[in-house]
Amino acid sequence: MAHKHLRLEREAPSTERHPRRHPGVHPPADPRAHGTALAGRLSQARQRATEEDVGGFDDRTLLKIRLRAGDKNVPTFNAIPGVEIVSQEDESIVLAFATDEGLSEFESRLTTLARDGTVTRKELLYVIEDFDHWTPDDRTGAALLEQGLPATLTFVLDVELWPQERQDKRQAMLDAFLDWLCAQGIERLDDVRQPSLVMVRVRCNRSQSEQILRHRDVRTVDLPPRLGVTVQLLHTDINQFPLIDPPSDDAPAIGVLDSGLTRGHPLLGAAVGDAQGYLTPHRRADDTTPHWHGTFVSGLALYGDVQSHIQQGQFVPQLRLFSGKVFEDGGQDQTEFVEKAVEEAVHDLHAQYGCRVFNLSYGDLNKVYDGRHVRGLAYTLDRLTRELGILFVVPTGNLSPSQLPADTRTHYPDYMLEDDARLLDPATSLNALTVGGLSQNEATRNAQRYPFTIEDHVLARTGQPFPLTRSGPSINGAIKPDLVAPAGNIARRRTGGGTDHTGLGVVSLNGGFVSGTAFKEDIGTSYAAPQVAHKAARLLAEIPDASPNLLRALIGVHARWPQPSETLLNSGNRTEARDKLLRLVGYGCVDDAALYRSLDHSVTLLAEERIDNDRHHFFELPLPDCFWAGCRRTREVAVALAYSPVVRTTRLDYRRTKLWFHLVTAESLEVVTQAYRRNREKGMGERNTSRWLCNDIRKNGTLQVSRWSFKQTLNNNHKVFIVVTRQDNSWSDGRDEDESYALAVVLNDREEGSAQLYVQVRAALQARVQLRARARV
Repeated sequence: MAHKHLRLEREAPSTERHPRRHPGVHPPADPRAHGTALAGRLSQARQRATEEDVGGFDDRTLLKIRLRAGDKNVPTFNAIPGVEIVSQEDESIVLAFATDEGLSEFESRLTTLARDGTVTRKELLYVIEDFDHWTPDDRTGAALLEQGLPATLTFVLDVELWPQERQDKRQAMLDAFLDWLCAQGIERLDDVRQPSLVMVRVRCNRSQSEQILRHRDVRTVDLPPRLGVTVQLLHTDINQFPLIDPPSDDAPAIGVLDSGLTRGHPLLGAAVGDAQGYLTPHRRADDTTPHWHGTFVSGLALYGDVQSHIQQGQFVPQLRLFSGKVFEDGGQDQTEFVEKAVEEAVHDLHAQYGCRVFNLSYGDLNKVYDGRHVRGLAYTLDRLTRELGILFVVPTGNLSPSQLPADTRTHYPDYMLEDDARLLDPATSLNALTVGGLSQNEATRNAQRYPFTIEDHVLARTGQPFPLTRSGPSINGAIKPDLVAPAGNIARRRTGGGTDHTGLGVVSLNGGFVSGTAFKEDIGTSYAAPQVAHKAARLLAEIPDASPNLLRALIGVHARWPQPSETLLNSGNRTEARDKLLRLVGYGCVDDAALYRSLDHSVTLLAEERIDNDRHHFFELPLPDCFWAGCRRTREVAVALAYSPVVRTTRLDYRRTKLWFHLVTAESLEVVTQAYRRNREKGMGERNTSRWLCNDIRKNGTLQVSRWSFKQTLNNNHKVFIVVTRQDNSWSDGRDEDESYALAVVLNDREEGSAQLYVQVRAALQARVQLRARARV
């Protein structure tokens, strides 16, 4: 029997967390020699910047400061008057703007250090290894470095400027740069102005691009996004299905940000609330042109598993569908930033129609994650998630079939773990759900036609990673993808070489149905993402007030590694196998058997709270006697935590706030709170017996999931607690702002056929409410 999920209340105590002290800075072996060398390097860097850099919205010098190995925290260089930190580009490189007075102060302190061996605020100088300036090579983006400038006379480039924290400086920098472009005869096509992201898309020639690469205010220069879509037809008669009825007016809304959709498709039209275009000059979606990609994605977002609906012979939309066109089908000749179109579309569809779940099946082949900063579209999604309280679902992006090694079957799946197979922007977004691909089918159309011959070799088996899916992690080792869903498969042809995916793909709706068939087949993680977005939006029908954090936590806590993927990647080394699984399938595939409603033997508990900095929150799990009673069997507790912190693109530690959780066992709440008041290291550690993922592995992301198995009752009648902790980053602005988070906990007793766990847990929670009410009287 299905039941509504239950709410879990936090216990009253909220203890303070005692931060660890910074170990301090070790002095160099010879402080005088260190000062002398640095003074020389500063003079050279200053001279080179003066001679080589052009432009700038003010007259400050841009310095590249290299830190000593091991000193990852950015020192407070702004304690030196006239020096302002701009960005930390990797663990050892900090960029700073310095006035003439600031440079003179640097030189004076270094002179004193060289002469006396000591100086005021000497720790600022001790951590510096070298001074330099930001060169054209430093400004060259990964795609531009790999592919070089286009061979055409003029071409389009994306220019990112240094993000200024103050809005007036940010505007002054952009205005000055646009004036400089005009003076150079460089055409501005579009720009993006966000708190931690300023970009300008330009059309220029080779000589002009060389000038851009020398501009002081330019952070990076790269090629614009590159997309690719391939489609194969499926022949299915649309007339065999009855006309669909429109969903109810209060059905959850899902927004699809894509290439538009063919609104007249018989299986879409009645469910489409609105379809708008957000690209100039076409501000309304064009219903006359087949929108292949957007219609395909929209079918999956609306129905989830389209193939099962075809087999059942019925389509009943449970969601209201809204479309925002934010990129073209092939991405060619798009002069506007997708970041800008996405922001406008999200604000519009959220305000007008209440869309709170958005699917964005987009991946920029020219922005393969380099392991450093999250920026561009990923940053935009992270910011909008927090500002508007919405959920984005995005794909990992796909490898091109041309990237497959010659002997693919031998190297599968290891080639997907190489550096060039890492995530595409915006898959690195921490606050979005990132979805990778699983293989679902194993027989090509050719193999189905000739079942007694062996013509094709599929690369993956059902439940194994899709052969073109990309791998994580995201920044600071955050687990990405979060989840996986069916994305198709690839086969190598026995004769003639090449690949085939007909018969192996995901099935959805055909944007060109008027001149073709109603359904199509295609492969790619673009089609895995909307299947998860569909589940997230459907959750809103059961929990209308759910935050995006709660949606993520619910979906994460109900995910599991597919067994075929575990078998494939089980190399014998458990740590290595675990790392590969996390990089390719994240937390796994969503099992929706108990996702929307709890079952008698599988109970989901929900909590949404706000926590101050350096505090602990405590939750006692309501585990009834029936959970522990009986024979030796597996009982399970799964926990997921999700939050959406403020982010900043100029720091390697991208999150302003860090939250994490521990699951601990103890005889009472008082014992737990006392232990955490003394700090966890001196109290109790997380339970590690039969634990799936430890805190060090999961805590780097903003969705954190783990599970614990219990074979027998706990010793000494201990109870089970979850402890949530908050710690702000060193770059936090110090604002005393509560951080919202959500917990989802699943109690499973699958092996007890007659389990009435739900009834017992509900009774335990009701008893707590009554006890607390009496305590307040």
